[in-house]
Amino acid sequence: MMSPEETAKTIARLKRIEGQVRGLQKMVEEERYCLDIVAQTRSVAAALRGVENIVLENHLNTCVADAMRSPDEEEQRKKVAEVMALISQTRKNG
Repeated sequence: MMSPEETAKTIARLKRIEGQVRGLQKMVEEERYCLDIVAQTRSVAAALRGVENIVLENHLNTCVADAMRSPDEEEQRKKVAEVMALISQTRKNG
């Protein structure tokens, strides 16, 4: 679970991204230059990766760290498997 500060920071970033996406939609509607649209989509994608990094770091520092401190070996294995699945998925898509 995120702290209230992390939650606020993440929501603020998502709202900025929402504004960027609305701007991108307007660019498409106005038939702006294709490469300008592509540049903006890359900016949105980078901003989303930033949010992803915040959420992932929080997960590692809370859920995964708690599982690693726990005597429950099954819970530890489960969290490692979750992270490994994410890494595997990222490698396929990246």
